[in-house]
Amino acid sequence: MMDELTRRQFIGATVGGAAALAGLGKLGSAGAAEADPFKPFPTKIVVRKVYLAKPVPSWPTPKLDVQAEIRKIEGWLAELQKEAPDVEFVGGELLRTSADVPGLKAAVGNPDGVLVFNLTSTVGHLLRAVVDFGFPTIMFSQPYSGHDWSGVAGLQNAGKKVDVLASSDYRDILKGVAVFRTPKRLKETKILHLRNGGASAQYVKDARRNVGPEILSISHQRLVDAYNAIDPKDAEPEADAWIKGALRVVEPTREEIIKSSRLYLAMRSVMREEGARGIAINCLGLFYRGVLPAYPCLGFSRLNSIGRAGMCEADLDSTLTHFMFMYLVGKPGFISDPVIDTATNTVIHAHCVATTKMAGPDGPEDPYIIRSHLEDDKGAVLQVKMRIGQVITAAKLINLDTMLISTGKIIATPQVDRGCRTKITTAVADAQKIMENYTGGLHRVIFYGDHVREIKRLARFMPFKVVEEG
Repeated sequence: MMDELTRRQFIGATVGGAAALAGLGKLGSAGAAEADPFKPFPTKIVVRKVYLAKPVPSWPTPKLDVQAEIRKIEGWLAELQKEAPDVEFVGGELLRTSADVPGLKAAVGNPDGVLVFNLTSTVGHLLRAVVDFGFPTIMFSQPYSGHDWSGVAGLQNAGKKVDVLASSDYRDILKGVAVFRTPKRLKETKILHLRNGGASAQYVKDARRNVGPEILSISHQRLVDAYNAIDPKDAEPEADAWIKGALRVVEPTREEIIKSSRLYLAMRSVMREEGARGIAINCLGLFYRGVLPAYPCLGFSRLNSIGRAGMCEADLDSTLTHFMFMYLVGKPGFISDPVIDTATNTVIHAHCVATTKMAGPDGPEDPYIIRSHLEDDKGAVLQVKMRIGQVITAAKLINLDTMLISTGKIIATPQVDRGCRTKITTAVADAQKIMENYTGGLHRVIFYGDHVREIKRLARFMPFKVVEEG
C-alpha cells in the first residue's frame, strides 16, 4: 500500500515544501513507487518573528536575561521548522519602547502572519502597535512571561485579527503557524468539479472571495477520455495493491477493481494537467446514467490518503471543509450521511467512500474490506474499520460563511447491510438537539480528533462564523 510518510514529508508535499510524495506509493510486490504526479505549492509560509520586552524587566523577574530568552525561543523555532519545511521564519526584531515600532513597520514586508513573543509584562502597547500593522498576529505567551495575554480578548472584540496561545508547550506554536498557512494554501488550491451544468457561477465567485480555492467545472467526457487513454495493464499494480492490503474482498471481481483503479489514474491525470489538488464528481448520477465506466470511490480514497481530495456527489461545501481541515490539522475528511438514534444518544455516520488514512498521510492505516457500492451492489468501494474509541469532529461549511461543528466518540463500526458500507456509531452530547436544529443539507465531514478550538481560532482570521451543533 501507500508509503508511510513522515509528518515532514506530508507537510512538504501537501502544504508546500520540496519533499516528494509518491503518487501510488510503495506497491509491495506489485511494483515500484513512481514520482509524485502532483506539484507541491511553490511558495513558503512567511512568518515574521517579533519579541517584546520592557526596557527594565520586573515581572517575571528583574534578573531576566532577555537575549538568553530570545536564543531559547530561536532554538525552539529551529526545531519546529524541521517539521514544517514549508515555513520560513524571518525577522526576529526586539521591541522595547514605542520608538522601536516605526522601524519594524518599515521593515516588516508582507508576511503571511506575525508571531509575537511577550518576554516580560507591560508590553500591551507594543502588541497593539504590531496588531495595527494589519497582518494576522498570534502571540505565544509562556507561563511567567507577562500578563498581556489578558488584553487580547479586547483587541478581538474590536475586530482585530489577533489571537493568543498561552501554553507551556512550545510545540503549540505550530497551531499558530497552521492558522497562517490555511488561508494562503486555500487561495492556492484548485478544485475540479464534474456535474451536469457545472457549478453555479455565483458560488464559484463567492468561494474564491470568501474561502480561497479556485473551482473549475469540466465535462465528464474529459475524464472518460482520460480513462480510455490508459492501458488497463497500467492500472493493475494499483488494483493489486488494494487487494493485497485488504482484509478480504467480498463482491467485486479483480476486473472491477482494475476499472476503479484505472479511473483513479484518469482522475489523477486530469488533475495533474490542470494543477488541481481536488476533484468533486457527481458520482451517483453519472454512474447511474452509464456515463462513468466505474465508481470513483477507490480513487477518492487514494487521493484523500495522500493529502489531496476526492469528494463524492460533487459536494463543494464538503470539499471546501475537507481542505480547510487538511491545511489546518493535516487530516482528511470522511463525507457522511448522518443517521440519528435518540434512543442511544448516538449519530451513525455512513458512506461508501472513506479514506484508510483518517489519522493523516503519515498516520497508521485503518483496516478495510473491498465491497460493492451498497445502493446498487455495483463497482468497488472500501468498508473502512475506523478506530473504536477515537474522538471525532463532524463539520460542514455552509453558505460559505458558517462552519457547523460538533464532536463525538466512535463506539462501534456497525456490521449491517443497510445504509452505506463504512459506518461509525458516535456517542454525542445531545442527539435530539442535533436533529431538532439540523440545517445545511445532509452531509457532514468527519475528522479524527477534536478540532473545535482550532476552527474557532481560524475563524478569527477568516470570514466565517462557528456554530456548534448539539
